Amino acid sequence: MAVVMRMSWPEASARQYDQLKEVVGWEENPATGGLFHVAFVDEGGFKVVDVWESPEHFQSFVDDRLMPGVAQVGIAGEPQVTITPAHAVWNSGRSA
Repeated sequence: MAVVMRMSWPEASARQYDQLKEVVGWEENPATGGLFHVAFVDEGGFKVVDVWESPEHFQSFVDDRLMPGVAQVGIAGEPQVTITPAHAVWNSGRSA
């Protein structure tokens, strides 16, 4: 069952996200089970919303790729993460 992962990381910056993206390489080598990703910054800090095929796929990415990259980049604090079953997943095929 697809799930929606929402992450809030007040201590992370857009610059650190860009560094992490390069270290982890998720655009060049997408994570198994990752379906959709959007990242943004608002008044509460850095945010990410993903859709994953399952919570296990997300956890595997976190353990095997994301957190080693976080340690390398040196992002402080801990993200607040919620995972919720998706009711529907749809993609227009367009990108921004």
